[in-house]
Amino acid sequence: MPVRVAEAGPELAVTVLLVSALPDDRRSLADIFSHTNWRLSFADTPGKAFDLLRQGKHAVVICDRDSHPGWWTDLLGRISALESPPFLVVATLRPDNQLWAEALNLGAYDVLSKPFDQREVLHVVSAAWQQWRSRERRQRCMSEDCELIASR
Repeated sequence: MPVRVAEAGPELAVTVLLVSALPDDRRSLADIFSHTNWRLSFADTPGKAFDLLRQGKHAVVICDRDSHPGWWTDLLGRISALESPPFLVVATLRPDNQLWAEALNLGAYDVLSKPFDQREVLHVVSAAWQQWRSRERRQRCMSEDCELIASR
């Protein structure tokens, strides 16, 4: 029986959490995701985001940098302690080399430019989810029979 997207966990469906207090970010990503079977959740503060992330249902986090510059670094530090940490993508109106270097050096997955471009969002989120899924399978392989996992 096929897995319904609404019931699927992050290993079977692309699951993304947007952390932003900006309604335009929510509308834009909701519109982009409406053309996919991906799931998008929202949180308007890092605290609310972390509460959702502890439930383990998100593989990718997109965090706004512009309205609250420290949010993404705060969230990045918090998610690293999770058993199955999602990949964090920083969203900004002003991507520059300094932000790219800082984000990647601190462990963020990528930086997205705003306003969001559908092709860029789909590419970055898809790549992050695939890497997250591969990491989860490798970690599970270390604790289970690897041949069993490889045959799935």
